[in-house]
Amino acid sequence: MSFVARRLAAGAGLALCHSLRSRCDEQLVHVPSSMNLKLAGVIAEDALAEAHHNDLHPLAVVVLDAGGHDVLALREDGCGVMRVGIARGKAYACLAMGMPSRQIRDRLKDRPTFVGALSDVSGGRFVPVPGGVLVVDEESGVAIGAVGVSGDTSDKDEMVAIVAINKQDGVAANPAAPSATWARSSLGPH
Repeated sequence: MSFVARRLAAGAGLALCHSLRSRCDEQLVHVPSSMNLKLAGVIAEDALAEAHHNDLHPLAVVVLDAGGHDVLALREDGCGVMRVGIARGKAYACLAMGMPSRQIRDRLKDRPTFVGALSDVSGGRFVPVPGGVLVVDEESGVAIGAVGVSGDTSDKDEMVAIVAINKQDGVAANPAAPSATWARSSLGPH
């Protein structure tokens, strides 16, 4: 394309930009999230209900969309102040690696240098221990977000996330089931 043709095309592009800008300035453009607040809220509430049913320690639950952005964070009374950050890191690790945080822990158990590098690259948001669970759209098979839970043992944290996700229509937890030994894990009496 010649210089003149490029300039004419650029001028037409500028005219189009000005036309679109005046229309875009009139209203906001909807920017959808992969995870809506209603679904995130139901999952978080169901996770806390499952925790209460099993007499777990106070928990923090964080739900992230597929881009790793917070949709919702809840921290129960009596839950340690770092628990929200830990829960967020578990969910973020799932999205960062495309697998549940239990699987990440198992794959990286003999690679502490790599775990340190992942933590550094993620700005400290990478927590590779059970309690981070992917939320997968059943129709497409695509992760639409992740749930992270912290406050009890990692296996119990993971269990409540899995149960809560699997109660919802149209989505499934990955992993599909908690560790077979989750009920025996213990932090001691509360």
